[in-house]
Amino acid sequence: MARRERARSPGGGRDRPYYRGPVPPFRLLAVISLGGAIGALGRWGIAQAMPHAGTAFPWATLITNVLGCLLMGVLMGVTPPDPLLRPFLGTGVLGGFTTFSTFAIETRTLLAGHAWLQAWLYVAGSVVLGLTAVRLGPAVVHRSRGAAG
Repeated sequence: MARRERARSPGGGRDRPYYRGPVPPFRLLAVISLGGAIGALGRWGIAQAMPHAGTAFPWATLITNVLGCLLMGVLMGVTPPDPLLRPFLGTGVLGGFTTFSTFAIETRTLLAGHAWLQAWLYVAGSVVLGLTAVRLGPAVVHRSRGAAG
């Protein structure tokens, strides 16, 4: 069983909680599931706001996946105060928010509709922009810490 303790501040006082020991599996599964539901609802909201059909360019999925990559990079640049926060946000929220399956289906739809250029731009753009965004995430955290300090 995880033991909740208080971290000591440099002055010797207790100021923020943290957990020592393993996180119980049911708690981990619960926070990931809740995060996944929240992330999936966010993705659904973007898809509803930016619908497309057939061989139209799938902007909603591209934006969702690139934003998810950026946020994953940001998450990797910070140390959450609670061991359940990273699985909640990373595996849960961002795992539910981003989507490879929709990306694959939309790419297939573009190819089946002979929209070769759009399919190529969609695949290449998703990979290049996603990798760039995940790389920029920690830099955003580093720069914001420098500006705050």
